Amino acid sequence: MDARQLSPLDRLLEVANDALRTGFARLPARRPPPESAARDLPAAGPRRREAARLMRVNHAGEVAAQGLYSGHALTARTPGTRDLLHRAAAEEADHLAWCRERLAELGSRSSLLDPVWYGASFMIGALAGLAGDPVGLGFVAETERQVEGHLDRHLVALPAADRRSRAIVASMKADEIAHAEAARRAGAIPLPRPAVMLMGLCARIMTGTARWI
Repeated sequence: MDARQLSPLDRLLEVANDALRTGFARLPARRPPPESAARDLPAAGPRRREAARLMRVNHAGEVAAQGLYSGHALTARTPGTRDLLHRAAAEEADHLAWCRERLAELGSRSSLLDPVWYGASFMIGALAGLAGDPVGLGFVAETERQVEGHLDRHLVALPAADRRSRAIVASMKADEIAHAEAARRAGAIPLPRPAVMLMGLCARIMTGTARWI
């Protein structure tokens, strides 16, 4: 069905489908993971555990991204904005699958609080959409800017020998930059400084917690 013809009930069912797919479906990525032939692993011990913690944080961030985009799409004002959000969410779903696969290769698990990250992010995304498309798109652009910085830090922190994780993070970063630019082209406006600072604080809470839980 064309997104322009969806009824309110259709939209709610779409939201439920997004949540179930993120939490339970374990869908494969549409795009192959970067350096898909390189299954190299850091040596067992502290370096592998650190790589796993960082990829767990990245996976939690992608769970949150699905919630943000789904919530924002529910309350977006125009079909064009919803289409942009759905396209970005589809690429973020690839990130989710890549991180999940890499966590398994590293012998680790995702965050136990993934449902919390999804639910909280969904509500934040929905509120951003209610503020109007320019503000909501500004939220997307600022979120992706902050994620870009977060991924930069992970590229420094990941073991140099863990080429596969580093390639995944680098590809994710390229997509985040593209999503931010798409939001700006679509009419995003800069957010006030207090909102930017609050977003950064929330992100630090999530990443600090997901690292261990």
